[in-house]
Amino acid sequence: MTAFRARFAPSPTGALHIGGVRTALYNYLLARQLGGTFILRIEDTDQTRYVPEAEGYIIEALRWCGIEPDEGPGIGGEYGPYRQSERKAMYGRYAEQLVASGNAYYAFDTSEALSAKRAAYETEKKTFRYDSSVRDDLDNSLAMDKAELHARLASGEAYTIRLKVPAHEIVKVQDLVRGEVQFNSDELDDKIMLKADGMPTYHLANVVDDRLMKISHVIRGEEWLPSTAHHVLLYRAFDWEDEMPQFAHLPLILKPNGKGKLSKRDGAKFGFPVFPLAWRGKTPEDAFDGFREFGFLPEAVNNFLAFLGWNPGTEQEIFSLEELISVFDSTKIQKAGARFDIDKAKWFNQQYIMATDNATLAASIRPLIKAKGHFPTDTFLEAFCGLMKERVTLIPDFWEKGYYFFEDIKKYEAKPVRKKWKPEMRPHFDNLVALLASIDTFDAETIETKTKAFIENNELRMGDILQIFRLAVSGTLKGPSIFDMAALLGKDEVLRRFEVAYARFDEMKSA
Repeated sequence: MTAFRARFAPSPTGALHIGGVRTALYNYLLARQLGGTFILRIEDTDQTRYVPEAEGYIIEALRWCGIEPDEGPGIGGEYGPYRQSERKAMYGRYAEQLVASGNAYYAFDTSEALSAKRAAYETEKKTFRYDSSVRDDLDNSLAMDKAELHARLASGEAYTIRLKVPAHEIVKVQDLVRGEVQFNSDELDDKIMLKADGMPTYHLANVVDDRLMKISHVIRGEEWLPSTAHHVLLYRAFDWEDEMPQFAHLPLILKPNGKGKLSKRDGAKFGFPVFPLAWRGKTPEDAFDGFREFGFLPEAVNNFLAFLGWNPGTEQEIFSLEELISVFDSTKIQKAGARFDIDKAKWFNQQYIMATDNATLAASIRPLIKAKGHFPTDTFLEAFCGLMKERVTLIPDFWEKGYYFFEDIKKYEAKPVRKKWKPEMRPHFDNLVALLASIDTFDAETIETKTKAFIENNELRMGDILQIFRLAVSGTLKGPSIFDMAALLGKDEVLRRFEVAYARFDEMKSA
């Protein structure tokens, strides 16, 4: 059996879309499950769109998700280098090999000449395609004798090398997701393999590198399916067809309404992340926060992405990365597009936050708390996480919903204060405060026992006392148990907050 070798091969032209992370995840899961190798290859042949920061972003994004390559830039491996720009010298040899075998040809057409040809076709309401129907009439080696060809090559005239796509053939490929896919060669253009600057195009570099790196499976997005016909023809032209990788084209990730492919602009439009990490481009329009900055845990993102195009066929939805590796099955990858549901992503995140131990959560939120100017002890922060983790969805919610554990209350909920606060009840609360002050062991159980006994002994109603107690300590009726909150804040702070609250309640009541 051929060793399983899969690669994730992004182009460093900007931020890595979340769809790219899903592609990397699927490749990684299968590689780990089958005891194979997961490779990161940077396809940077398009130097006009190359963004220097993008490669580092891609590597950091994969690392944050826990998707660790076995081979790649900065890692090494037997089949490097793993940046295509560092492999430039060899692509020319393979392009020339295609010419020598009659499967490719030199094309001297200038961009101006091709633009004019397209314009002429457009006037006749036709689409120009550089293919078998027109190539004999264009400026290429197929349309000239050897003497002219040698002279033009010797002169240093710029040229490209184009694949000679055969006419009137049905190109077939067996796809692991879609079954047999067929292409009519008469609908394919003669793709450029080697550009005038000596750099290969995506098609040539992709096929050559997959061959040299012994890639056994090409798992990529559906948008690359049309390119597969040219790739199959290239494998055939090189006489590599018997060792061609198996292809699997993943379904599109669709917009939340299910209409059209999810784009990077949709995140800004709808207010949710479509990148793993924040990206800051050269313009304000090219600046986005990612899942990490929105407050998602990487484990939740992986779980969410796994279900965008795949289903285990069971009722189970929560899977650790290790569990995904165990159960992931390429035969259960769906063909239809997967709708991007940010509410489902938040649900996954909520489940993971609740299941995460307090110490780990405390480490995750400490930078957030520190940025607000607070430096609590580990013990305090872990206890805080324990109280709040069933009440939050995203990491920033810990602060938004629980800031009052660290600083003074900013705002009291007006409606319950006006409804429940009665100045004539002040003596009862003074007595309650005195009772709280007398407690030696200020823990939640003791506070609860003594407070409820106080209410019962004074023939008061629980709701009248406990809601004001909660409002005085936190400013809101939402949140953890008032007794747990009070115990964590400590006796002195609880007593101080009562004193502050009395004045505010009176003001709100009379407003």
